[in-house]
Amino acid sequence: MENLIITLPEERMAKLRELAAGLGTSPEALAQASIEDLLARPEEDFEKAAKYILHKNAELYRRLA
Repeated sequence: MENLIITLPEERMAKLRELAAGLGTSPEALAQASIEDLLARPEEDFEKAAKYILHKNAELYRRLA
């Protein structure tokens, strides 16, 4: 097994801690479960969701560029 180190802004880490506490688990366990769930999804579903989000927010991304 390999380790992964991620850096989150303090406000995002606080939110992760809050969510984990609400679920009765640790932030690390919640992050691991979320990653496992993402990796278990069929790629087609992920691509479909990503395309939808990119299309939905295209104007916003254009303005931010």
